[in-house]
Formats: sequence, C-alpha cells, structure tokens
Amino acid sequence: MSEILVREMRGNVVENVHRGHIVVVDEKGQVLRATGDPAHITYLRSSGKPIQALPAVMSGIARKFGLTDRELSLLAASHRGESFHIEALDSMKQKLGLTDEHLLCSPTYPLNPATRDELLKKGQTTRRMYHNCSGKHLGMMALCKSKGYPLEGYYEPEHPVQQEILHVMSVMTGCKPEEIGRGVDGCGVPVFAMPLRNLAHAFLKLGCPELIEDIEMRKAADQITRAMNAYPEMISGTDAICTQLLMDANIVAKGGAQGVYCFGLRQERLGFALKIMDGSSDEWPLIIASILEQIGYQNQATIDRLYQIANQEIVNDNKRIVGRNEACFTLASR
Repeated sequence: MSEILVREMRGNVVENVHRGHIVVVDEKGQVLRATGDPAHITYLRSSGKPIQALPAVMSGIARKFGLTDRELSLLAASHRGESFHIEALDSMKQKLGLTDEHLLCSPTYPLNPATRDELLKKGQTTRRMYHNCSGKHLGMMALCKSKGYPLEGYYEPEHPVQQEILHVMSVMTGCKPEEIGRGVDGCGVPVFAMPLRNLAHAFLKLGCPELIEDIEMRKAADQITRAMNAYPEMISGTDAICTQLLMDANIVAKGGAQGVYCFGLRQERLGFALKIMDGSSDEWPLIIASILEQIGYQNQATIDRLYQIANQEIVNDNKRIVGRNEACFTLASR
C-alpha cells in the first residue's frame, strides 16, 4: 500500500496529495527503512541509464574511441539539450563515425525551455540528438562498434547489446533475468521493471563498486559514476535535481520518467529508491531533502541545494504565495 509522501496545501486545506513508496537498503540488500512497499514493482525508466551504460564502458569505448570523461557521462544522462550537451554529443558522434540518422530516438526540440525557444526563434528544426536519451543510444551503438555487433536493430530485445544489458542489470540488481519485467521505453529501447528494493541495491553498488564481484563490471561502475560526479551538469542540466545531487561526490543519483528516483551514498553505504505513484517528478527535491534529513546526512549544503529547487511555496498567477508543499512521510525501521 502506498503512503502519502507530499501534500499540497492551499491556505489551510489539503488540495492534493502525492502517494508513493520509498526504500532504503544496506550493503547486503536488506531493507533498513521504508515507507510504503519495498517490493513495489516499477519500471526503471531513465534511472537505469548508469546501469545500461556499463556494458559499453566495460568494452573499453573510452580508450578505443578517445572519449573524454565529460562525453562518457552522457551515456547515463537525461540531458536537456543545452549547448554544452549538444557540443559533447556531436563530438561523440563524430568519434564514433555515426550520424543523427543512426539513432532510433525521434527528432525533437531540447527539453531546456530557453534553448528550445532560441532554436525556434532562429527557425531551426528538430534533431534526434536533442532527444534527452541520445547519449544512451550513442553508448549502445558504441558497444556495437566495439564488439563488432551490427548497428541495425541495436534496440531490439534479442540484439546482443540488449542481451548484455539484461545480464548486467541482473547482476547489479540481484534479480534473475526471467524475474525482470520488460517493456519498451519512451525512446524505443527495452526498459526493465523490478522491486524497488532491488533497484536501491543496484544504486548502492554504483556508489560502492567494491561490492560488485565481477572485476570488469566493478571498474566500469567506478568509471561511469566518477564521470557523473565530475560533470554533474551533463546528466540533466542547469539547476536540475541530478545536477544538484551529483555535485556531492558522496552521491550517485539518477531519476527516470513517471516518478522514479534512485541514489546511493558512498560513505554511508546505503541505497535508496522511490516511486511517486502519480508519475510526478516535481516533488523529488522535497522528498529527497526530507530523506537525507531523516537519516542525519552530514552534508547540509546538499540538502540546502535541494530545498532551493523544491518549490515549497505555491505561488499564484499574481506571484502571491497561496500555499505550500509539505513532505509528510516517516522512514520507518524494518
């Protein structure tokens, strides 16, 4: 049963509530604290990108194609199409010998409103590279080139690229391949579903790669997550939650569509996963700030950054404060 995570107050009346599930696991994958159901099954959506990137990183694409860490981080990104994102993506594309047309993801405008408006003002058209998943797709095709797999159908479930990703997903989450639910993501590649506790355990392993038994997978996890922390702005965009969290070198974090967010804490050796059942993402900063406060997280600067983007105050069209958003959950010990 889901629990109320955030309530929206207009005046003194509760106007909306956002229900969901949160789970915290230790290095053995055991549930330490939770609200709602730790076994709730959810699609990873884009929160799975750092895991989906591992086979490509394991194959040595950075060395083989001369990719920088800044470029490598985009394999795990849901970028907003800002100029620095597109510059790095176009550089990757050239190094890999690819064109926009090789990508399955549909042509679109960037998610960053200012960038989109500037392109529209200039009369520029959509591009596949503007799609927020284009870095993930380049990573999959880089794996094809690295291993000699055909580029054609790299997004199909039976393609060797997707089979490698499924194997890594199984190892990282502790779910057997046949236990992992599968569907088609918004960008067209396979997407995986599993209990939140397994997803939280995977993010603990991303934060603490020494927990990964496979040496090459361990090295790849360390490489991609260090790149994410070194270039946090590449993972989402200016002032976005992933950027704010990844500025903290102790945190590995990634969100996905439909309200799923995951992160791991290196020093504390804890993994976290949450799902907002109405699919909203606006509440992530407020929820995660509350989680960090409830566990006594020591880096107050990280919590403060989250509150700065959390939209705690509800403002009407006249810029008048008319209500507030409140985190209202307690992470109970299990």
